[in-house]
Amino acid sequence: MFDILTIAALADEFTETLIGGRIQRIGLTSPLTLAAEIYAAGRRRTLIASAEPRQPRLYLSDAAPSLDASLVTPFVLLLRKYARGGRIVGVDEPPLERLVRLSIAKRIRPHNERELEGEASEEPGAEEDEEEFDATFVHLNLEIMGRHSNLILADDEGRIMESVKRVTPAMSRVRPILPRLPYAPPPPPERRDPRRLTATEAALLLASAPPHAELAPLLVQIFRAMSPDMAREIAFRVGGNTDVTVGALGPDAAQSLARETRALLEPLLTAAWAPRVYRDEGIVVAFAAVPMEQLAARYEVEPEPTISKTIELAVAAEGAATPARHAQRRERLAQAIAEERARLERRLASLHTEAAKAAAAERLREWGDLIYANLWQIKPGWSELRVDGVAVPLDPTLSAKENAQAYFEQYRKARSADERLPERIARTEQELAYVDQLQTLTAQAAGFAELEALGAEWEGRASARASAATPPGKKREPAPQRPRPLYDRLGNAVYVGHTGRQNELVTFDLAGPDDTWLHARGVPGSHVVIRWRSPGGEETPETVQAAAALAAYYSAARGSGAVEVDVARRRHVRKIKGSGPGMVTYRNERTIPVRPADETALREILRPAAPAG
Repeated sequence: MFDILTIAALADEFTETLIGGRIQRIGLTSPLTLAAEIYAAGRRRTLIASAEPRQPRLYLSDAAPSLDASLVTPFVLLLRKYARGGRIVGVDEPPLERLVRLSIAKRIRPHNERELEGEASEEPGAEEDEEEFDATFVHLNLEIMGRHSNLILADDEGRIMESVKRVTPAMSRVRPILPRLPYAPPPPPERRDPRRLTATEAALLLASAPPHAELAPLLVQIFRAMSPDMAREIAFRVGGNTDVTVGALGPDAAQSLARETRALLEPLLTAAWAPRVYRDEGIVVAFAAVPMEQLAARYEVEPEPTISKTIELAVAAEGAATPARHAQRRERLAQAIAEERARLERRLASLHTEAAKAAAAERLREWGDLIYANLWQIKPGWSELRVDGVAVPLDPTLSAKENAQAYFEQYRKARSADERLPERIARTEQELAYVDQLQTLTAQAAGFAELEALGAEWEGRASARASAATPPGKKREPAPQRPRPLYDRLGNAVYVGHTGRQNELVTFDLAGPDDTWLHARGVPGSHVVIRWRSPGGEETPETVQAAAALAAYYSAARGSGAVEVDVARRRHVRKIKGSGPGMVTYRNERTIPVRPADETALREILRPAAPAG
C-alpha cells in the first residue's frame, strides 16, 4: 500500500511535524531498518524507515524501538557523524515518486571525538556554541519502492555517501548505488501523468483498448505511478467492480474515468488527506491515505488522525502474525478443500461404477439379438429364455418383442454414456489433482498474504462452478503477487510459486522457453523455475540442485528424506486445458533425487537480495 498517495501523505506529515526537529538518537533495529528519534515542537517521535524487500515501510511512531548496538555499518557511522545532533531543515517529495528526502543540517566541530563516539544529548537545549561552526548539509533519501527499496545518504553536492543496500553495476547497469557516485532519483517510466486526465484523453484511451481488456491493469500500464490498488479503486468507482472490462463500461465512461482519476489524486495538490484502516474480523488488513470504496465494500472502516498511525497499526497486525486468526483461516480453507475432495472422490467412484456397467453393454445387445432370433418359441409369461447355454432374463409382463426392444434401448443408453465417460473421468481426475495441489499449498502457506491468495483462488473456483453461464474471461481474479526471487552467485533468478495462480505466473509469465522448470515428481506442490541470465546456455548444476531442493520442500513430499524432482526446459511444459490454475503436463524431463531444503538451508547458494533493475 506504499503508493504515491501514501508517500505524499507521509511527506506532508513530516513537513508539519519534523521541520526544525533535532535528531537525538539514530541507528539500526535490523540490517535494513533505520530508527531515528527526533525531538520537535516539544515532543519526541521515532522515524522508522525500512528497506526490507518483503515489508518496506516508513512512518512516525510514538514508541522508541531498541537499536541493535551490534549493527555498526558504514551507513550507521556516517549517520552518527552527520545526522545525529543535527536538525531537519527540509522535507521533499519529488512528484509521483515513492521517495521522501530529509535534509539535515549540523554544525560539526573538527575532530570532535565526543560527537563521534558518544550519544548526542537528549536535552532539547544542548546546542552550545553551534554558531561558531559552519553547518554541514546532508540528505537522507528514503526510497520505499517494494523490493527495490533503499535508504541512501547523500552530501550537499549530490554524491552518494553510503546506503543501507549497495547496488553494484553488475546488479543494475541503470542505477548503481555506491559511495562517491552521483545520486539521482529512480528514472521515471515513459508513461502519461494521470493528475490532470481529461475526458477527451480518457475517451481515446478507452477507444484504443480491446473490449475484453480489464480497466485496472490498463491504467497501470498507461499511467505513471499508478499502483494496482489505485487502479482497482478507480475501476471500482467507474464500473462498480475492480475487474470491470472496457466493454462493460457505460456510455459516459470517459467522463467518469477522468473525474474519478482526478478525484483520487486530488490530495496530491490539496494535501486533504483522510487516513483509514480497514479491518476484517477486527484485524487490520489494509490502510490508505484516502478513503477507498473498494476496501470499504469488503471491510470495516476506521478513520485515523495520521497516515503514520494507519501504517503503524498495519505493521503491528503483520508483526503480531495474528496466529489465532491465521490458524482459523487455514483451518476453514482446509476444511472446505477436504469436503470438496471427498465429493470429487465420490463422483469418481460413481463414474467408475458407470464405466463397469457400460462395459457390460455388449451383453445387452446380445440378449436382444437372442430374443429376436427365438421369437417363435417364446411363450407369454416366460421369465427366462435359455439358448445354447445362455440364460436371458425376461419380463413376464412384456411380450417377447417388447423384451428385445427394452434390451436394445438399455444398450443404446449404455453406449451413449460410455462415449462420454472417459472424458468425464479424466476431467474429474484433473479437478481432484488441482484440489490436491491446493490442499498441499494451503497446508504449507507461510503467511497471511499467501493464505488470502489461496482463499481468493478457491472462492474464484467456486464462483466459476456456480455461475457456468458467465462467459469465459468475463470475470477474473486480480493478478497474483509476483513472488520474491532468489539469486545465485551468477545472478540467475529462482522463483517459487506458492499458489495455483503463482505457479502459473512463474511458469508461463516469468520463465522463458529456454529457462528451467522443476516440480516434485508424482506429488502436488509448487512450481519452481530458474530464469537464466543467458537463456539457452548451459545450466549451472549447483543452482539446479538448489532449486530442486526447494521444489521438494514445497511439495507434499516435504517430510521425506529424499524426493525425486522432475527437471525440464520450460518449452516442454503445457497447461492442461480446462483445468485449474497451475495444472500442467510436461515431457522430455530428467529426474534427480534431492533432500528437501528451504531458503534458509540454501542461503549459501541462493540469496534473497534482488538486484535493482
